[in-house]
Amino acid sequence: MKLWALMGIALAIDSAQADELKPFEASYAWMWHGMTVAVSTVKLEHQGDTWVYSSKSSPRGIGKVFSQRPVQKSVMKVTAKGVQPLSYDADDGTPSTKRDAHVKFDWEKGRVTGVYEDVKVDMPLHPDIQDDSSVQIALMVELLAGREPQKFQMVDKNSVREYGYHREREESLDTPVGNMDTIVYGAQKIGSPRVTRFWCAPASGFIPMRVEQKKGDDVQWTMQLQSLTRE
Repeated sequence: MKLWALMGIALAIDSAQADELKPFEASYAWMWHGMTVAVSTVKLEHQGDTWVYSSKSSPRGIGKVFSQRPVQKSVMKVTAKGVQPLSYDADDGTPSTKRDAHVKFDWEKGRVTGVYEDVKVDMPLHPDIQDDSSVQIALMVELLAGREPQKFQMVDKNSVREYGYHREREESLDTPVGNMDTIVYGAQKIGSPRVTRFWCAPASGFIPMRVEQKKGDDVQWTMQLQSLTRE
């Protein structure tokens, strides 16, 4: 989500790193061709020795013609080495299971198992693997620890897809929570023409203020921060 200038912190133990990551709740307007088609609410909660990151989306305007009402939840641990996902659940809100996922990460056995979009998952657990939700927190954790993210792998049915990350520039944004200095990071799937950019604000724990996906010069969609509360 967002990237910034609290990068000089070296964290040696799990609890020290976890203290830098704070619970928050944010809402974003999804924009498509200049129209708001949905509003997404995301929440990060600290529960014992785990973190829970959840999201839900509700349609707006023309978006109401679509039947999807997606919800996602990722349970993870945050260690000195980064984010370790434990489970990932996704449901698009329709009777179909073609876009649903229920995946477990067993770090002791080194296996990822479950079902992803109707495909059975059972494969080795890669050290830098994430799910579609935990990767957002993994990006923030890397930045809070003063590390420059290079790549993340994500579960994709019974395989993985890899995204390369690169820092592009610094930019100031006017947001509902004030003018924010951000660092823009680009993420691109290997072999894909699409680039997703995250405007990360150091002053807000690198929570994204804006997210945008482009294919060449064409803006395919944009997420704009609407509200943010952070402990």
